[in-house]
Amino acid sequence: MPHDHPDHFHHEGVSPSGHPYRDDNDGPLTYWQRMEIAVRELLIEKGQMTPVEIAAQIEAMDSRSPTNGAAVVARAWANPAFRVRLLENASEASREMGFDIGPLNLIAVQNTAQTHNLIVCTLCSCYPRNLLGLPPDWYKTREYRSRAVCEPRAVLREFGLDLPATTTVRVHDSTADMRYIVLPLRPAGSEGMTEAELAALVTRDSMIGTGLPRQP
Repeated sequence: MPHDHPDHFHHEGVSPSGHPYRDDNDGPLTYWQRMEIAVRELLIEKGQMTPVEIAAQIEAMDSRSPTNGAAVVARAWANPAFRVRLLENASEASREMGFDIGPLNLIAVQNTAQTHNLIVCTLCSCYPRNLLGLPPDWYKTREYRSRAVCEPRAVLREFGLDLPATTTVRVHDSTADMRYIVLPLRPAGSEGMTEAELAALVTRDSMIGTGLPRQP
């Protein structure tokens, strides 16, 4: 099954003609930059997309950030009925909040006092980008992809998360058409906080499983 591939290039912007602006205009293009330019220009030449539409898509992708996922987590903390819907069908629950996650099968896994969930993609870098933005560099490394499965507790300790021996660690391997997001435990002392205040407690790493939410 095909997988996403790491981001081998980064758009610095798109000109009205559809060509990217780059900070290193004097440097040679990488293979992936040349491939991106060729595909983009072919789409324009064949009339499949206009430069303006491509620029809009890039802007939409760049606007994705962990704040989207944090809003979903905060809603689940504050609204028990939404939490049930999220755990039953995270794709539909996310769409309910206005987040377009495409055709992906998104699965929410819930941390409890007895269970901690950790997300990885062992083949490349499959990641719920529509909710969390671009994956961090460490998520794409071969070391994390292999060790998260073989020795998850050691990996978590390196992130500063030393779980009790009684806590079960479950590792979830993402694929091209199935992604995961962790619903972390709601921090003690956050009772009475608004959704916006709760969302500010949610960290990117807590939704991957390598961290915990901030304390109120």
